[in-house]
Amino acid sequence: MTDLFSDAHAATLDAADPLRAFRDEFLIPRHDGAPMAYFVGNSLGLQPRGARAHVETVLRKWEEEAVEGHFTGKAQWMGYHELVREPLARLVGAKPLEVVAMNTLTANLHLLMVSFYRPTPERPAILIEAGAFPSDRHATASQVAFHGFDPGTDLIEVQADEPNGTISMAAIERAIESHRDRLALVLWPGVQYRTGQAFDLKAIATLAHRAGALCGFDLAHGVGNLELALHDSGVDFAAWCHYKYVNSGPGAVAGAFVHERHAREDLPRFAGWWGHDPATRFRMGPDFVPAAGADGWQLSNPPILSMAPLRASLDLFDRAGMPALRAKSRSLTGYLEGLIDARLGDVLQVVTPREEARRGCQLSLRVNGGRERGRALFERLADRGVLGDWREPDVIRISPAPLYNTHADVLRFARETERWAADAA
Repeated sequence: MTDLFSDAHAATLDAADPLRAFRDEFLIPRHDGAPMAYFVGNSLGLQPRGARAHVETVLRKWEEEAVEGHFTGKAQWMGYHELVREPLARLVGAKPLEVVAMNTLTANLHLLMVSFYRPTPERPAILIEAGAFPSDRHATASQVAFHGFDPGTDLIEVQADEPNGTISMAAIERAIESHRDRLALVLWPGVQYRTGQAFDLKAIATLAHRAGALCGFDLAHGVGNLELALHDSGVDFAAWCHYKYVNSGPGAVAGAFVHERHAREDLPRFAGWWGHDPATRFRMGPDFVPAAGADGWQLSNPPILSMAPLRASLDLFDRAGMPALRAKSRSLTGYLEGLIDARLGDVLQVVTPREEARRGCQLSLRVNGGRERGRALFERLADRGVLGDWREPDVIRISPAPLYNTHADVLRFARETERWAADAA
């Protein structure tokens, strides 16, 4: 029988990995002189080696050309956001018209809800998941209150109905159906941040639309992780960040999607000059004429220095391709799950769904014995150069990112956990 805990087995898996060369495209943090086993791409992805060159090109252009940098060369700043449009569309399964890199995630959610959350006394409600990421809950609750409604009754939170705190499609369907006459918007995560559960975007959008509501997604943990098909899913809008799996740096410029069917609708929105039709933008007229598609939700000109690393990262995703990345991701998380089942079942409980279609890179792990034991393991791992992250009250998230993590990294996590358990016994 294969020994999952053997170096030879992990080495065999890594040798067969068609994406193994991509690890060298990243700067891996070091611990005590050796590369870390870094599993925190769900919080901050690693720096692509190519990012520095893109940033330095912008700095050099600023140094040498100043304001003229807006108008010269292939990477001129005037249309800089257009340089990422097509690779970003490929990454999320959209048409180029439907995507834009702009602002930050929660800012984009608010801007999009101006257009897609239009409550009435009959339909004031937003439906989200219970235990949503705080920023999403703050955003939706404040939108409900801003429009004069009560978040206590008009922010509907779907409770987990599965043993590990995950939510079944049946529960989502029941919630939408039971509130169908009151729902204005369903705002759902592509991947739930604490449990790592991935959702069927098309199925949820279909349920929302059938109930007469609009549907949007927070894809912070989905973009660069799952194979997305935003256009075909029929969702009305989505927003996401690029500093997690898309490896574009802390506070990186975010992304937004607006479905093509809304591209030329006269929707209410908060307007800014960079969302104005570029053909007439510089006539400086008083009336706002929105650009077609997602571009029409822009406010200000793009943050060029923040956008530069995104170009380097999207190049890597184009070269690797999401189907190959998802195949490797399934291998990494499957190997991690197998190691836990083989010898760590007394130590760790896998919270994330076992079905591959219901998860991405992340496995959320609960340490048996309570929070103090969980923190003790988390801190021991960090002391040994194995970095995951902690989410209260009791979850360690381990997210092997297929662009740079290896099966040897996963084995290192399992071995350090086993050693800790033996020492703690």
